[in-house]
Amino acid sequence: METLEKRHIDFDRSGFDDKELIEIYRKLLLPRLVEEKMLIYLRQGKISKWFSGWGQEGISVGCAYAMNEDEYILPMHRNLGVFTTRNVPLPRLFAQFQGKMSGYTKGRDRSFHFGTQEHKLVGMISHLGPQLGIADGIALAAKLKKEEKSTLVFTGDGGASEGDFHESVNVASVWDLPVIFAIENNEWGLSTPSAEQFRCKQFIDKGIGYGMKVVQVDGNNILAVIKAVREINAEIRKEPKPYLLELMTFRMRGHEEASGTKYYPEGLQDEKAKFDPIDNYTLYLKELGVLTDELENSIREEHKGYIQESFETALAEPKITPDLQRELDDLYAPHTPTVQVATGDQSEKRFIDAVQDSLRQSMEKYPDLVIMGQDIAEYGGAFKVTEGFVDLFGKDRVRNTPICESAIVGAGLGLSISGMKAIVEMQFADFATCGFNQIVNNLAKMHWRWGQQADVVVRMPTGAGTAAGPFHSQSNEAWFVHTPGLKVVYPSNPYDAKGLLNASIEDPNPVLFFEHKYLYRSIKADIPNDYYTVEIGKAGIEKSGNDLSVITYGMGVHWAKNYAAEHPEISMEIIDLKTLLPLDLDTIYNSVRKTGKVIVLHEDCMTGGIGGEIAALITEHCFEHLDAPVKRVASLDTPVPFTSSLEGQFLPIDRFSEAVSALMAY
Repeated sequence: METLEKRHIDFDRSGFDDKELIEIYRKLLLPRLVEEKMLIYLRQGKISKWFSGWGQEGISVGCAYAMNEDEYILPMHRNLGVFTTRNVPLPRLFAQFQGKMSGYTKGRDRSFHFGTQEHKLVGMISHLGPQLGIADGIALAAKLKKEEKSTLVFTGDGGASEGDFHESVNVASVWDLPVIFAIENNEWGLSTPSAEQFRCKQFIDKGIGYGMKVVQVDGNNILAVIKAVREINAEIRKEPKPYLLELMTFRMRGHEEASGTKYYPEGLQDEKAKFDPIDNYTLYLKELGVLTDELENSIREEHKGYIQESFETALAEPKITPDLQRELDDLYAPHTPTVQVATGDQSEKRFIDAVQDSLRQSMEKYPDLVIMGQDIAEYGGAFKVTEGFVDLFGKDRVRNTPICESAIVGAGLGLSISGMKAIVEMQFADFATCGFNQIVNNLAKMHWRWGQQADVVVRMPTGAGTAAGPFHSQSNEAWFVHTPGLKVVYPSNPYDAKGLLNASIEDPNPVLFFEHKYLYRSIKADIPNDYYTVEIGKAGIEKSGNDLSVITYGMGVHWAKNYAAEHPEISMEIIDLKTLLPLDLDTIYNSVRKTGKVIVLHEDCMTGGIGGEIAALITEHCFEHLDAPVKRVASLDTPVPFTSSLEGQFLPIDRFSEAVSALMAY
């Protein structure tokens, strides 16, 4: 029963008939009753963690109720009411909370860290902000498809302090995307009050600064929330544009239950409890005569029975028995590539021409493919790879972006969630640091967590040799090779550049595609004019030999080939890895077993480079075939210097020659 003696919220029922008022009541009450049960089970150790939305149900239920069922919502961990209003089955939801196999993440992630295409929900990750960029991508897809759909994404007064908030609202404004940024202003970010989070008076002031329309509403007044979202959607479905919706409320319990609320001033919670969304709405319906005590009790008992039965169903499910193959198999979305061999004419093309060929032919092959990046439209990109593409495919599909790598990688993921394909161009691979979280925590883990493919290729112009200094010359591929769930591709020649990029775009998994800037215009080869693919995960034997194996990729292939040409007395076998994740271990091991001597050569710095991993694998699996220690040759463990003489010293070319001599003399 309600705990308030009098009502503290004024409701306006205009536009709602009696039947709908009761339907809203049913949906508003359910998450509170679920939470009451969860708090009991938390104390009993039947669930491991709980983030409470107690007192904020009006926001979650109201927003979800006002959205169409085929429109995406991106909730956070205090939005239980979104999941229940979207009719996520409670047995499966409780199995998720308990880490059971029938949960949405198969025990791999907890609480609300999941999504479901069936219910058009995209769950959060612990970093709070990245889902905002994903919402941009989903809204972009709806706009490009002319679907007249809205997207709603939640964040809080703490999460809105992150850079992802700035980037995502800016992109949405620049691109006129139909997305509602719903900010739950509950006055606290864990133990930090809003006064220590931001200096502006209110969040709607921030929206105005981005050229967005803004609305502030009492988040505890569910009818006001529903009306606000409905009114916004009626506008932006027809005339796409973003809205910032600030929902005023209060977090009655701790950030999560273990942290408590001892930092709240004395009496604050009692005062805020007067504005409880459920108690106030219950009183209001009784004042109207729409809700009787008998009907209230009936609804409560019905909900409680469903909750109890659902939890017992999940509880009875056996604990997960680890299955190693299942964990590995779920890392990537299923994809069985068919290598397409090109027929017909060939012509001489530079490395950069081959990349451009691939992009153009893939854009023709996939009408739902979108390329995004800084200056890539009319200007053609920093290296002119996409020059002329706007004339061919239009600015909807060849999109200039603001300088906000995180939001754009997130937008690429949003396009994938909406069934499209995305290519994101990093102007330089160095700048991937600004989108790092999206790449390693969202793209890489999405399929393994809840089965959603991340059909995104991130193009990475990389490498030194052009006197570009420490922020435009780094070889940072090892950062991503360390991350399960990604694929890392690094071609060394025009033929592979085109074929591997085509294969990367075909692949529904996230691919980091490294393109060495020095190779763009310095090498050329006769390659097929028609569309073709080269198998990802398969290394190539660039040159056969018997004396020494050089395991390398990218520029290292050319350094090794040049050395071999100058020293024909050495029978050098050169293995071009082409793909760094996953590695073609069979080709590596077969070469090592044949020659007995190995150099692993790469442009990246020595410490932490992929060479260390390859050397360890060779030692572990081919030790009895080795005639000498495995040698690594790499760049210095310093940043990349600017001046050409220093850059030459940094790069491993001279050290490679010394290593070959030493190894041959061993």
